[in-house]
Amino acid sequence: MTKRKVSNPLALAVLACLLERPMHPYEMATTLRERGKDQSIKLNYGSLYTVVEALQQHELIVAQETEREGRRPERTVYRLTNAGRMELIDWISELLSTPTKEYTRFEAGLSLAGVLPPEDIAALLDQRSRALDVEIAQMRTALQFFQQQGLQRIFVVESEYVLAMREAELAWTRKLADEIRSGEVWNLAEWTAHYRAMDQQTR
Repeated sequence: MTKRKVSNPLALAVLACLLERPMHPYEMATTLRERGKDQSIKLNYGSLYTVVEALQQHELIVAQETEREGRRPERTVYRLTNAGRMELIDWISELLSTPTKEYTRFEAGLSLAGVLPPEDIAALLDQRSRALDVEIAQMRTALQFFQQQGLQRIFVVESEYVLAMREAELAWTRKLADEIRSGEVWNLAEWTAHYRAMDQQTR
C-alpha cells in the first residue's frame, strides 16, 4: 500500500470536492454532508481544517482567493493542483483495487469472545442481530428513496456496499448464535467448564 503524504480519508474527500470546482472548507463540508458522504468518511470541522492545511503544505491544493459574504469572516477558496489531481486518481484507484486489512470492533470482540460463557455470547449475538435488522430496514428505505428521486446509482454505490455487508453480517451472526447453542462451535459442556475455571481463578 502506498504511503500517502496526507493519509486521512477526509483528505481524499477534499480532493474530490476540488476536482469539481474551487471551494472554501465550509462549502466542502456542506457539499459532503448534502451528498451523505459523511456516512462513509468521518467529518468534523477541526479535522477538515487540519487536512486542508496539510494538503496545502504538500502542494496538493493551493489558495486561490479569499471571499467575504456580508459580515461573515473572510473565507479562503482553494483549488486543486495537478499533483493533487494525480494523488486523487491514484489513491481512489488503490482503494478500489487493493484489499487491505481493516481492524473492526466486531472482529476484536469475536477474537476475545471466549472470556464469556456460551449462553451470554449467543444472547449478545441475538441482540446484535436485532440491531442489524433495524439498520438494514432503514438502509433499504433510504436506497429506495434515492432511486425514486432518480439519483444515479454511482452516487450511492457505497450505500449499496454497506447494505450488502450488513446483510452478510446478519446472516453470519445469526448462524453463529445458532451454532453456539447447538454446540457446533465448541462442546458446550467443555466451554462452560473452561469458562468457570477461568472465572474461579480471578476470584
